[in-house]
Amino acid sequence: MEKSNDHDKASHGGSGGGATEKWEETSPGIRTAETMLRLAPVGLCVAALVVMLRDSESNEFGSISYSNLTAFRYLVHANGICAGYSLLSAAIAAMPRSSSTMPRVWTFFCLDQLLTYLVLAAGAVSAEVLYLAYNGDSAITWSDACSSYGSFCHRATASVIITFFVVCFYILLSLISSYKLFTRFDPPSIVDSDKTLEVAVFGS
Repeated sequence: MEKSNDHDKASHGGSGGGATEKWEETSPGIRTAETMLRLAPVGLCVAALVVMLRDSESNEFGSISYSNLTAFRYLVHANGICAGYSLLSAAIAAMPRSSSTMPRVWTFFCLDQLLTYLVLAAGAVSAEVLYLAYNGDSAITWSDACSSYGSFCHRATASVIITFFVVCFYILLSLISSYKLFTRFDPPSIVDSDKTLEVAVFGS
C-alpha cells in the first residue's frame, strides 16, 4: 500500500510491478541527528591523521617514519578524505530539504558505501602491518620491529584504533543512507496467483 504523502511521485515502471518512488520531507529532529552523526567522524579522522603524521622514531638502530610504509601513508590519505567528506556531507545534510531530493539521497548512499570501504581497507591493511611489526614472521625470518621501535608502534596502534572507530560511524551512516533510499520505494506488486502463464512449446 502506498504511504500517504503530498509529494508522492508516480511509478517509473507503469502499472505492472514497478516500484513507486516517494519524496518525503525530513523532519528537523532527524536532520539534526544526521548532521551531528556526520560531523562526529571529523574529529576522529583528524586525530588519527595527526597521530600518524607525527609518528617517527630515531634510535641506535636507525630511523623510521610512517612515510616509510605504504599502508600508513594510505591510512593518512583515507582519513583526510573522510574528514573532508564528513564535513561537506554534514553541511549539506543540515540544509532544509537539500538532502531530501532523490539525487542527493542516491549520492549519499553511494558515497557513504564508498567511504566505508575506503576507511575499512585502510584500517585493515595497517592492522596487518602492525601485527607483523609486533610478532614478525618466522616462516620468512622476519623479526619483530616493535621491540626496537616501541614508541613508533604505540602511536601507529593508536591511529589504527581511532580509524576503526571511524569505520563504526561510517557503517552506521551507510545503514542510515540505505534506509533513507530504499524506503522511498514501494515493494513490487504481487502477481495474481489465479493468472496462468501460457508457455509455447516448440517441437515434439
